[in-house]
Amino acid sequence: MSDSTAPETRPETRPETTPNRRALVTGASSGIGAATVRRLRADGWDVVAAARRADRLEALATETGCEVYAVDLTDDDAVTALAAHLTATGGLDAVVNNAGGAFGLDRVENADVDDWRRMYEINVLGTLRVTQAVLPLLRKAGATKGLADVVNVTSTAAQGAYEGGAGYTGAKHAEHMLSQTLRWEIAGEPVRVIEIAPGAVATEEFSLVRFGGDAEKAAAVYDGYTPLVADDIADTIAWAVSRPDRVNIDLVTIRPRAQAHNSKIVRGTGI
Repeated sequence: MSDSTAPETRPETRPETTPNRRALVTGASSGIGAATVRRLRADGWDVVAAARRADRLEALATETGCEVYAVDLTDDDAVTALAAHLTATGGLDAVVNNAGGAFGLDRVENADVDDWRRMYEINVLGTLRVTQAVLPLLRKAGATKGLADVVNVTSTAAQGAYEGGAGYTGAKHAEHMLSQTLRWEIAGEPVRVIEIAPGAVATEEFSLVRFGGDAEKAAAVYDGYTPLVADDIADTIAWAVSRPDRVNIDLVTIRPRAQAHNSKIVRGTGI
């Protein structure tokens, strides 16, 4: 006799990790973006790597076999042209909105307005522009293949304040709200909205850019503990987009073990 209380079992269905799945990764010239291109290519995806620096993209293409597209995501016409290129060359199954960055670590009373404007432009409006431009392609992929993904790489900065960080935390919180609102607005469509929120990640440029090229200050951010690396975030992104089509990973917060929250990092203990 069968047990009527036993949970229903369903076949494991996952998006195909074959070359007919194509992803756009922004901010792909270094750090998390480049690591994500490498990981998705290793998993069998076709990948369009997008960033401003064409020379770095070409090196990545030589290494991984990805497609490349040099673009300034703060330029409306350039993003429209990117979407037209994607439409003409095979469509799109996923976008990883990774382009972003922090500029400065000033207190509110003496913050640089231009730095705040730059952070909002790339972290928030860049994500908005790209998402708006490619959403029709993702809807088409969802309708024909059953599933498409929007992945927004935000930050634990979206989840709490820290001194000197109001510009960046504000921009990343706006990107978090964009992600959550879009998920609600397109609920029921075959397009998932996934948010990945990393804590401290040691990449070659993030802190260096934040401190205006001051290598000593940048290195000090990671002194005395083991931060995450770009591959940790790429691995999380690849995992999220490989879930069965019944699963949506709304939000993953991923920190180093030594980091309890934005301003609580345990240093000097070997972790």
